[in-house]
Amino acid sequence: MSGRNYGKVCRDGLWNNNQALVALLGMCPLLAVSNTLMNGLGLGLATTLTLICSNTIISLIRKQVPDEVRLPVFVLIIASVVTIIELCMNAYFHELYKILGIFIPLIVTNCAIIGRAEAFASKNPLDLAALDGLMMGLGFTSVLVLLGGLRELIGSGTLFAQIHLMLGEAATGWELTIIDDYSGFLLAILPPGAFIGLGLIIAVKNIIDSRQPQKSSPKEEAATFAPQTENI
Repeated sequence: MSGRNYGKVCRDGLWNNNQALVALLGMCPLLAVSNTLMNGLGLGLATTLTLICSNTIISLIRKQVPDEVRLPVFVLIIASVVTIIELCMNAYFHELYKILGIFIPLIVTNCAIIGRAEAFASKNPLDLAALDGLMMGLGFTSVLVLLGGLRELIGSGTLFAQIHLMLGEAATGWELTIIDDYSGFLLAILPPGAFIGLGLIIAVKNIIDSRQPQKSSPKEEAATFAPQTENI
């Protein structure tokens, strides 16, 4: 694979085809748990790990799975990966696991993950599939962290609240109080605040994109998702 293909996979995952800002997939967990930066980071990392593992496994077995059963097989793989991640979080990050609650097992139903499995991992070799999972996951995580940080800052006047749930008791004093004596803004941490915040982020991205020259042709876009003939 050329460096150009690697670069395009990275750009698509982080910006051009960001699953949260462009494809608008995974909205339920994105809007539900992004009330603080650390909640968004926790779910984002779990989703990223799921994407990497599921893309890698699906790419490895893509030539052995008949087309008639590929989607059920993909779902079983994703569910198995999510179950392992859920058990690990319950064991090592129990308090964060309780906060994220049902949204950890619901990663199985995240359309972004099954979408990447079907559209990319099942058609590309191992290296590109793993990179696509990493970049798509980081792109999704970045939106979760940005939205969670904005909502936490506006809603509570703090950043990194409950950081010790992920980094341990040594990080207890790392919470930042940005606005002293702040009474809070309730709308920001309620579901309507999530919709408003995400809409503003999408609007900013669209403005930035509209000011950028178009550098890729439709043929180049299609080539990225074309099945590859190389052996793993």
